[in-house]
Amino acid sequence: MHVFDPADPGFLADPYPAYAALRAAGPVHDHPGLGVPVAVTHAACSAVLRDRGLGRIWSDAVPAAELAAFNLLHRNSLLEREGEPHTRLRRLVASAFARGHTERLAPLVRARAGALVDDLVARIRDGVPADLVELVAAPLPVAVIADLLGVPEDRRAPLRDWSDAIVRMYEPDPGDDGRRAAERASADFTALLRELVDERRSGRAAPAGDTGTGPDLITDLLAVRDAGSPSVRLDEDELVGTAVLLLMAGHEATVNVVGNGVHALLRHPDQWQRLLDDPGLVGTAVEELIRFDAPLQLFERTAVVDTTVAGHPVPAGTRIATLLGAAGRDPSVFGDDADRLDVGRSPNPHLGFGAGVHYCLGAPLARLEIAEVLRALLERLPDAVVDGAPARRPRFVMRGWAELRLTAHTVR
Repeated sequence: MHVFDPADPGFLADPYPAYAALRAAGPVHDHPGLGVPVAVTHAACSAVLRDRGLGRIWSDAVPAAELAAFNLLHRNSLLEREGEPHTRLRRLVASAFARGHTERLAPLVRARAGALVDDLVARIRDGVPADLVELVAAPLPVAVIADLLGVPEDRRAPLRDWSDAIVRMYEPDPGDDGRRAAERASADFTALLRELVDERRSGRAAPAGDTGTGPDLITDLLAVRDAGSPSVRLDEDELVGTAVLLLMAGHEATVNVVGNGVHALLRHPDQWQRLLDDPGLVGTAVEELIRFDAPLQLFERTAVVDTTVAGHPVPAGTRIATLLGAAGRDPSVFGDDADRLDVGRSPNPHLGFGAGVHYCLGAPLARLEIAEVLRALLERLPDAVVDGAPARRPRFVMRGWAELRLTAHTVR
C-alpha cells in the first residue's frame, strides 16, 4: 500500500483522498516515513486513544542538552503522563477548572470575538480584503488563555509566537532552526510563568481589568489540593507545564478550527446559508467543523505493554499514531456522506478532542470560542466570501491556514 508523503504539497492541500485509500486497504498501516504505524479508521483510532495499554510516555527531544526548557515543559505536562502521576495531576487541574473559569470567561469571549470581527468588518467596509486568521482566529484564543491565566496585558505580546514556535516541534521534521526557536520560546515562556507564580504567591493577584471577574487559573492552581490527600498539590514545574499546555492546545485548536471551518463553510454556501437561516445550528456546526477538516491530524501513543490494535501488533515501548483526519471521514461511522459538510450532523462522535483519560480539559472553552466567532460573523458579515487563493501553512500535524482573506458584497 502506497503511503502518503507528509511534506508533499498536494497531500497537504487535500489529504482526504489518501486517507480514504488507506481506510479501504485496512485499519492500520506501517508508515516508514513517519517511523510509526498509523491507525486510519475511526474504530482503530478510538482504540488507540482509549486502550490503557497505550499511553503518553515522554521521551526527551534530542539533542536533550540543547532542548532543556522544551523537555522540562513536556516532562511536567498533563498530556505526557500516565498512570498515577497523570491521575493526580489531572484531578488537581480539573478541580481548578471546576471553579467556573469557562463560565466566568463566557461574556469576555463573546465581547472579544465581537470586537475582533468588528475590526475585520471595518476593514472590509473600507474596501480592503481582510485576513480572518490574522485579525480574528489567531488573536482570540491567545487573549482568552491570557485572560484565563491572568497574564497582564503588557506581557501578552509574545504568547502567540511562543506557542507557534513550540508546536512546530510536533511536525515530522522541524529542522534545526525550528528546534532552536522552540527552545527559546520554551525558556522565555517558562520565565514569564515563574514570574506570575511568584506574584500570586506574594498576594499580587492579576488586575480585574486584565482577567474579567473572579480569580485567575494560576491562583486557583496554586491553591488547589488533592481531596483525597490535602498535602498533595501541584509543584511549580507542573503548574508551568500545565499553563503552557493550555496555551498551545487552546491556541492551535481554535485558530485552525476557525480558519478551516470558515473556509469550508464559504466553499459550501448552502451550509453557510443554513446557519444564516437557523443560527441555532451553531452548536452542531462547531462539532462538524472539527470533524470535517481536523485541526490536529496526528496524535501518538506509546505501548506500555505488548498491545494489538485492529490486529496490528504494537510491542511495548513502540509507538503508534492516530490519523484523526482519516477517522473523521470514516463512512462506517459518519455514513456515505462522510465527505460532505453538514452543519446539522448529529450525532457526531468525532475524535477531535481526543478520547479516554486524555480527553481535552479545555474542550468547553474551545467550543465557546469557535461558536462566538461564528455567531459574530453570521451577524456582521452574512455575505462573506473568500478573496483569492488562501495560503495554507505547510504543516501536516497542525492543519490550518496561514492566511484566509475575506471580503463581502455587503456588510452590516
